[in-house]
Amino acid sequence: MIQNYISKAAVTGNLIRDEIIALLTLPEGAERDMLFAAADRVRKECVGDEVYLRGIVEFSNYCGRNCLYCGLRRGNAKLVRYRIPDDEILAAAGRVRDAGTSTIVLQSGEDPWYTRERLCFLVRRIKTELGLVITLSIGERPFEDYAAFREAGADRFLLKHETASRDLYKRLHPDSQFENRLKCLAWLGELDYEVGAGCMVGLPGQDLGALADDILLVKKIKVDMVGIGPFIAHPDTPLAAMPDGDVALTVKTVAVARLLTRTTNIPATTALGILDPKGREMGLSAGANVMMPDFTPVKYRSLYDLYPGRSGVIEPEQVIQSIRGYLESQGKSIGMGPGFRRKRE
Repeated sequence: MIQNYISKAAVTGNLIRDEIIALLTLPEGAERDMLFAAADRVRKECVGDEVYLRGIVEFSNYCGRNCLYCGLRRGNAKLVRYRIPDDEILAAAGRVRDAGTSTIVLQSGEDPWYTRERLCFLVRRIKTELGLVITLSIGERPFEDYAAFREAGADRFLLKHETASRDLYKRLHPDSQFENRLKCLAWLGELDYEVGAGCMVGLPGQDLGALADDILLVKKIKVDMVGIGPFIAHPDTPLAAMPDGDVALTVKTVAVARLLTRTTNIPATTALGILDPKGREMGLSAGANVMMPDFTPVKYRSLYDLYPGRSGVIEPEQVIQSIRGYLESQGKSIGMGPGFRRKRE
């Protein structure tokens, strides 16, 4: 029966909820290996052997939200806050370009200091002076802001839905609403952004049914990017005592997402690599096709404290060299173009 589910997903890109749950429960063994191999074949057929790099610059760790799992939450009084000056952001963006990476991800907490005008000025400068593809990951904004950022030159927007369970979303996000998150994702699609959503695996209170709903949601709303990473407990949040998410379950979720969403771009996340030294390689072998080296200046990097273990001091150029060597050993290569979803190229 499991083999039938895998074959069905690989051929049609469709599964029902119970079939997804069955695949997510697979223990280590031949059937799980079959799932990963099928996802890798679909990845090869639908997006090719190129792995695209997105250079992240985390320009502010201020956040007005109080999400229970996040180290940037406004209630974390232990965190030293920062905003990177524009000239340093531009310098970091220049490093992204000089490293041969065509996309920059400008990421921050939901920081109201960055008004529409400030962000548009920054986006225009990066687009005009450096010609990079620009992804924004800055949270929920009014429609008019999203429209202005698009007009200024932003190409992509990453806004993870976090969980498709309304009850769980409400518990974890005391000052935001699931319906508004979905509305923002719809607005971004209307404005012709490449849109990214995604979820965490192992959130306290999450079950396999909720994970299946996450996969079905990103398929239903037809996003272009799907970010899936394990929950990692942060010591300065209300969820400090909770266990971390499971790496194997995360990789299975990536694999099923690849089978069902086909041509989406799916990163092998930093969080996977933190929980398992081979985690990102596992993701790349099970359907992922994007990696995201961190170009945030070192003096700020440890302060973008979403979860423990992120504050490496290895320079991104070294990371890219390591990625290149690994990919060549697997018969893959670093993608040199913008890496838009295939349907848009």
